[in-house]
Amino acid sequence: MTGRNALLRSGKGLGIPGTARKEDNKTKLKVAAPAPEEDRQGHFALRKGVRCAGVHLIIDLHGAERLDDPEHIETTLRRCVEAARATLLHIHLHHFRPNGVSGVAVLAESHISIHTWPDANYAALDVFMCGSADPDACIPVLREAFSAKRVGVNEILRGHGG
Repeated sequence: MTGRNALLRSGKGLGIPGTARKEDNKTKLKVAAPAPEEDRQGHFALRKGVRCAGVHLIIDLHGAERLDDPEHIETTLRRCVEAARATLLHIHLHHFRPNGVSGVAVLAESHISIHTWPDANYAALDVFMCGSADPDACIPVLREAFSAKRVGVNEILRGHGG
């Protein structure tokens, strides 16, 4: 194995960047105790008769607006969580300069992530949810909030067949 692919396969060089590592040493991460097995069974999802760990929607917004407005993006992520009947744990957004926003809404049911390219009127989102949450409910919220001219959606059923 040579080059970048070998590096990726080996896992070397994929650590936390130096500045983040320093911050990480200062912060104590709180790890929740694992849920009892009987509680975790309810977190699986049923999609079109297929039992899976969760439904992962890969969403592309084309011709979208308000992609450089972190407050609007946060409000939209909160609306998505509410529409999907999910449980919000935390939202973190980063506003890039000169433009663009990346962030994640961490959910008890998994996550919603967003990366925006305002100069291209494009946003990429991952909506991954398990249990009884409804990730499809996020699509109309996103379409309306960003006035997207075109929305592409790909679906992956995670953890089925295993």
